[in-house]
Amino acid sequence: MRALSMLVSTVLVVTTLTSPAAGAVRAKPATGTSDVAYRRSDFSTGTPEGTAGDGNGLTFASAIGTTDYTDALGTRTWEYARWTGPEEQIGFPATELIASWTADIPAGSWMQVEARARNSAGLTKWYVLGRWAYGEDAIRRTSVPGQGDADATVSVDTLVAAAGRQIDAYQLRLTLYRTPGSGVTPRVRTLGAMASYVPERKTVPASPAGGAWGVELPVPRRSQNVHEGHYPEWDGGGQAWCSPTSTTMVLGYWDRWPSAEDTAWVDPADPNPEVDYAARYSYDHAYQGAGNWPFNTAYAGRYGMDGFVTRLRSLTELERFISAGIPVITSQSFKKGELPGAGYGTNGHIMVVVGFTATGDVIANDPASSSNDAVRRVYPRADFENVWQRSSSSGGIVYVIHPPGHALPANIPGVPANW
Repeated sequence: MRALSMLVSTVLVVTTLTSPAAGAVRAKPATGTSDVAYRRSDFSTGTPEGTAGDGNGLTFASAIGTTDYTDALGTRTWEYARWTGPEEQIGFPATELIASWTADIPAGSWMQVEARARNSAGLTKWYVLGRWAYGEDAIRRTSVPGQGDADATVSVDTLVAAAGRQIDAYQLRLTLYRTPGSGVTPRVRTLGAMASYVPERKTVPASPAGGAWGVELPVPRRSQNVHEGHYPEWDGGGQAWCSPTSTTMVLGYWDRWPSAEDTAWVDPADPNPEVDYAARYSYDHAYQGAGNWPFNTAYAGRYGMDGFVTRLRSLTELERFISAGIPVITSQSFKKGELPGAGYGTNGHIMVVVGFTATGDVIANDPASSSNDAVRRVYPRADFENVWQRSSSSGGIVYVIHPPGHALPANIPGVPANW
């Protein structure tokens, strides 16, 4: 399960990095909350090589060369174009970087996202953060394991700084590939990166009201558990599918999920074929799971949606999205009994926050439920915030998925923008 292993590996590394003995720059932010900064790329800047970019996206204009790529589909030759973004200063010493994107990738094309960092030792190498395609004709969409060195490592989709090598600045690079001479035009609509530093903290206090108490959004309910054993080639449903199930619920809220024609290949006995479809088309072949965070938001881009991965600092911040009519997908881990009402424990799990009760408790569509009808849960505010925000969990990871024309709420003043 992607969420389980990703959360455990990332938290273990960050805990090491943020201890004074590991050479961290500081013990924790003055506020006790995470340092987070999200920045969206401007394709009118940077260095284009065969690409054409503006404020609305980046397209393949002309090939600058060819290369061979080999995976389970065989060895094929591709022509490519590239864009390298400018160096982005973060403003604090970060320990993690996650890139996310939306794109239009037609058959016969694919894309690669890379990042490199500037730290106390200088500029790092380029690390691959994802090789992405919507379909299955070009490549097997995949993360790239085994990239670690003295500066950093890549944990599935997250660039994790090595001890004493916190990230001060970064660059992103996009390479677009297509069948030589085809004229196919892959286009990246959005690209962004979230840099963060999560302080070591075993407990996190509940945050104050943020304006959404008493608001509940009508998000469709889908259970991952009713898919137990489905399609083992895409990790077999059940607990492995919390991420695509949550992504599906949010797409359903925006009326943007796959059609009956799209899902015609799914077993007719399946209760909700749109979930199986999402698992198939967000599946990471290297990780062998459907829980890659940016792959889920990129999958949402298949339906013209804007989507990105970031960290929120509190439920107070999350309430801004609910007030703006935007449900938020959250990642958290907890032992059985730590989240009253859940009835289970997990090393990492994805669910959708759809609103808040009149007294500020969290209303979540939790896919770890026996049926669609059982998906709606109410979790105590303090307990939910603690298991979501603490350093042994995800440190506040969220997916934000919304139509481009639906405005995001205003950022919190006085701190770096994190959406």
